Amino acid sequence: ITVTDEDGKEIVLEFIDALEHNGQVYQAFFPAETEGEEEDLDDGGLIILKIVHVDGEDLLSTLDSEEEEIEVYEKFMERLFAEEDE
Repeated sequence: ITVTDEDGKEIVLEFIDALEHNGQVYQAFFPAETEGEEEDLDDGGLIILKIVHVDGEDLLSTLDSEEEEIEVYEKFMERLFAEEDE
């Protein structure tokens, strides 16, 4: 998918997984490698966004706090590593 950041720059992301936690749906992405472009994101790691409902439409949004980021990141890591062990 392609998302636009707060500076108006488009970023192409590759969907990895989705989960529900505390009644909120989160989606995990990795930055997609695009030919001829340098990596602009700081670490090139997992990007977690949550789905918010605005005017009847589902939109992706950043997480509200560092605590939320850490908690949801750990949930995604548990799922990703559990899948590798199978």
